[in-house]
Amino acid sequence: MSEKQVVIVGGAVIGSAVAYFLTADPAFRGRVTVVEKDPSYAACATGRSAGGIRQQFSNPENVAMSLFGIQFLRQAETLLAVEGTGPALSLREEGYLFLATEKGLGVLKDNLAVQIEGGADIAFFEPAALKARFPWLTVDDLAGGSLGLSGEGWLDPYALLQGFRRKARAQGAVYVTGEVTDLEMSGGQVAAARLADGQRLACDALVNAAGAFGGRLAELAGVSLPVTPRKRLVFVVDCQKPLPGCPLLIDPSGVYIRPEGAHFICGKAPDETDDPESQDFEIDYGFFEEQIWPVLAARIPALEAIKVVNAWAGHYDVNSFDHNVLLGPDPACPNFYCANGFSGHGLQQSPAVGRALAELIVQGTFQSLDLSRFSPARVAAGRPVVERNVV
Repeated sequence: MSEKQVVIVGGAVIGSAVAYFLTADPAFRGRVTVVEKDPSYAACATGRSAGGIRQQFSNPENVAMSLFGIQFLRQAETLLAVEGTGPALSLREEGYLFLATEKGLGVLKDNLAVQIEGGADIAFFEPAALKARFPWLTVDDLAGGSLGLSGEGWLDPYALLQGFRRKARAQGAVYVTGEVTDLEMSGGQVAAARLADGQRLACDALVNAAGAFGGRLAELAGVSLPVTPRKRLVFVVDCQKPLPGCPLLIDPSGVYIRPEGAHFICGKAPDETDDPESQDFEIDYGFFEEQIWPVLAARIPALEAIKVVNAWAGHYDVNSFDHNVLLGPDPACPNFYCANGFSGHGLQQSPAVGRALAELIVQGTFQSLDLSRFSPARVAAGRPVVERNVV
């Protein structure tokens, strides 16, 4: 292929994954420039993620992306090694446990069939089997649960980000500190990105990996994306009683909890009717006391006597259209490539998305996984991609 100038806006885990896969592709000829406004990554969604990876989705493409994700993560120390040293991801395959009452059992079993057909290692457990495996769990109101036996768990998100970034730079990607304030358009395409400090970065392709602020970047190209920042709270709690074998547990209410060192982290997505666009990092401890703690205490009696020892807030880049990624070139601007609206799934999908966008830019089409269902064109066409397992 002829030499191509690619500008990636956003250097967290998605942008750095795209930079890694592009510079690792022997067919790619050109230059990759990653623009990141905060190289400390202190406020980005990646560093404030709960770090989970799962295959328990209802959509086959989401299952496939996360299956590739776990394969990549298992090899990341080698694949992302620079001068013999790779990232220490602290990957723990302890599983996700989705619990269901009778009301949700049909959906859980339908999802399980999709996951198993896709190759995921997920098993169904009746309530008695759940109690036998997790004796600390209350199962009286449950009809069953699905547990990832392998390939699901959690990792250090910041380590993965830095692993992608370090390897991409070693392969030739250039990282620039700055903020894109304008896009120069020509013939319905992006000709250059202009930064706040006056720099002009000419480009043949621009990748929108701007996370929760991807919608704002898109506006500069005349593209409309239904993506806005929504705040999510994570609470760190101390429990004096052991919970042997605790996976990342998701209650039918949506409350989740998982081990984190000597403590546990937990959270819950707010109701859609009370989930406004937000950019602040303020902690609402009343949300824990009113919506999380009572659920945890009922589901796991050992958690009746816990205390919050820390908390943090981060922002999902929520796709309000269907809560799935908007992936690929926007029909209104063919060289404006979207990787937006992950709605909390960005970390685990970053290897698959990085590979997919590199294939689109280099080959002009998906090569490994057909992810065309996630095209941004579906928004204007009114074709939502249904995903019933959004956490």
